[in-house]
Amino acid sequence: MFALNEATSIPVVDPASASGVFSLLWLIIALPLAGAAILLLGGRRTDPWGHLLATAMPIGSFIISLAMFVSAAGKEEGERQYVQHLWNWVDVGSLHVGMDLLYDPLSALFLLLITGVGSLIHVYSIGYMEHDERRRRFFAYLNLFVAAMLMLVLAENYLGVFLGWEGVGLASYLLIGFWQHKHSAAAAAKKAFVINRVGDIGLSLGIALMFTTFSTTSFTEVSALAGGASEKTLTAIGVLLLLGACGKSAQVPLQAWLLDAMEGPTPVSALIHAATMVTAGVYLVVRSNFIFERAPDAQTVVVVVATVTLLWGAVIGCAKDDIKKALAGSTMSQIGYMMLGAGLGVAGYAFAIFHLITHGFFKANMFLGAGSVMHGMDDDVNMRHYGAVRTAMPVTFLTFAMGYLAIIGFPGFSGFWSKDKIIETALTENWIVGLCALLGAGVTGFYMTRLMLMTFVGQKRWQPGVHPHESPKVMTGPLIVLAALSVLGGVLLAGDWIVDWLAPVVGTHAHEEPPIPALAITAIAVLVVAVGVGIAWMLFGQRPIPDTAAEDVSFATRAARADLYGDAINDAVVVRPGTALVGAVLRTDGVVVDRTLTGGPVLVGGLGGLLRRAQTGYVRSYAASILGGSLVVVVALLVVNFS
Repeated sequence: MFALNEATSIPVVDPASASGVFSLLWLIIALPLAGAAILLLGGRRTDPWGHLLATAMPIGSFIISLAMFVSAAGKEEGERQYVQHLWNWVDVGSLHVGMDLLYDPLSALFLLLITGVGSLIHVYSIGYMEHDERRRRFFAYLNLFVAAMLMLVLAENYLGVFLGWEGVGLASYLLIGFWQHKHSAAAAAKKAFVINRVGDIGLSLGIALMFTTFSTTSFTEVSALAGGASEKTLTAIGVLLLLGACGKSAQVPLQAWLLDAMEGPTPVSALIHAATMVTAGVYLVVRSNFIFERAPDAQTVVVVVATVTLLWGAVIGCAKDDIKKALAGSTMSQIGYMMLGAGLGVAGYAFAIFHLITHGFFKANMFLGAGSVMHGMDDDVNMRHYGAVRTAMPVTFLTFAMGYLAIIGFPGFSGFWSKDKIIETALTENWIVGLCALLGAGVTGFYMTRLMLMTFVGQKRWQPGVHPHESPKVMTGPLIVLAALSVLGGVLLAGDWIVDWLAPVVGTHAHEEPPIPALAITAIAVLVVAVGVGIAWMLFGQRPIPDTAAEDVSFATRAARADLYGDAINDAVVVRPGTALVGAVLRTDGVVVDRTLTGGPVLVGGLGGLLRRAQTGYVRSYAASILGGSLVVVVALLVVNFS
C-alpha cells in the first residue's frame, strides 16, 4: 500500500489504495461546497430553508469524517494513510499536479475538528442570525468557508493547499464584512484581506521555490527529495512558508487584522478564531515538518515569532473592554503557543496539534458564549456595561466558565493538559523560551479572570433599557456540547495517544527529561496562573468597575489598548514608505516618461503654429512673400558672384 521514506516520516501512498468509506473522501468537501452553490445560485427562493440545508451539509461531512476515523483507528499504524486521485489538475511542461486528496492521522484530526465544531457553529447561527434578512447568504458563506478549509487540510500537494488557502481568504473577507453597511466592518474585511495577501505572497513564492528545487509540489515527493536540497534553500522555503502562516494565523508581524475581524457576526469569530482559519498556519508548519527539520534556522524563526506573539496577544487581552476583542487577543496568544510547539520540532509537533484541538473546543465555546451574552445585552460588547450577568444567563455562565477554566489551565481541564505540555517541552529545549511561555500562562490567567469578573460577577452595570435573558436552546445547545469538550478534551493525551497517533506523520522523538521534574513544572505553571488570577481578583473583583475606562493610565495600558501600536508600526514601516514610493513613481512617470514621449508631438505642434501664422489667405500677402523671396535669391546670387 505504501512505503516509508528513509528521509522522512511522511509515507508514500498508492492512490489506488483508497477504498470503502475512504472512497467518500471527496464528498467531505463536496457537501458544504454544494450547499454554498445552491444557496448563492438559488437566490431568495431558498430563503425559507437555506439555513437548514447549510447546517445539514457540515453535519454530513462530520458523519463521514467520523466513520473514516473509526475505520482508520481500527487499522494498524501503517494502514491509516489514503490518497484519492480525482483528476489531473495541472499538466503543463514539467509541472504535473493532480487534484489529489490525502487522508492520514493529521488530516483526520482536522476533519473532525473543522466539521464537528463547524456544525455546532452552524446550529448556533440558526438562532443568532434568525432576524437577519440576509441569513441565507450568511449560511452560504459559512458553507464556503468550511469547504475551503477542508480543501486546505485534505490536499495532497502544496498547490491544493494554496487553493484552499485562497478560498479561506475569500470566505473570511465575505464573512468579516458581512454587515458591510457598517464602515468599520467593510474596513475590517479589507484590512484582513490585504494583510493576508502579504502572507499569501510568501506562501506562493515558497511553493514556486519548492517546485524549481524539486520539480513537484506533492507532500510525499517533496519529503522524499528534501534530503538532497541545500540547507539554505530549505531555510528559504521554510521562512516563506512561515510568512504565509503568519498571515493566516495572525502571528507577528501580520497580526493586525485579527482584532478588527471582530466586526463580523459572532459565529464568524468562533469559526475563524477557533477551528479553522487561524489554525491553518499551524497546520502548514506541522505538515511541512520535513522542510523545517532540515532547516534549523527556519525553526528558530518560528520559535521567535511564536514567543513574541504569545506574549503580544496576552498583553493586548489585558486591556480590552470589548469582550470579543479580549478573546481575539487571547486567540493570538494561544495560536502563538501552538506555533511554538510546532517550532520546537519533533518534540512539540504533536503537542501543538493537541493544543490546537483543545483550543478549538474551549475558544469556540467562549466566542459563542460571548455572542450569547451580547444577544441578551442588546448587542452591547462593552464589558464595563455588564456585571452580574450570571444571574440572568445561568447556562451561558456555566458553559463559559468551563472554557475559562480550560484556557487558564485549571488542573483536569483540557487546556491544562495541552498547554502545559508545550511549556514543559519549551523548558526542555530552551529555558528562556520556556520562561516566556510560563509568563504567558500567568498573563492568560489575569486577562481571562478579568473578563469573567467584568462580565458575570459583581454589581449590575446594565445600560437603561437592557434586560439580559438566556439565549434560546438552539444557541445554548452547542454551548453545552463545547463546554463538555472543554472539560474532557484532555483525554486525547491519555497514554500519549495523540503522540502515537501522529507519529506516522511527524515522526517520533526520544523522551528528554526537562531541567526540573515534570510534576514540578506543572506545579509552577499552576502557581503562576494562580498569581495572575489573584491579581485580577484584587483589581476587578474587590473594586467597583467604572462605566468608562480611565483616561489617566500608564503607558503600558495605553499601548495595550492600541494593540501595542501594531497599526502604527505597519503605517510607519509599510504604508507611508509604500505611499511615498508610489508617489515618487507617479511623479517620475509624469515628469520624465510623459514629457519624453510627448516632447516630439509638442515641438511639431509648435512649429505648425508658427507656420500657420503665414497662411493668411490674402493674395497680396502671398505676392509680397514671393517678391521678398525672389529679392533674397537675387541678392544671394549677387553676393556669390562678386565674392
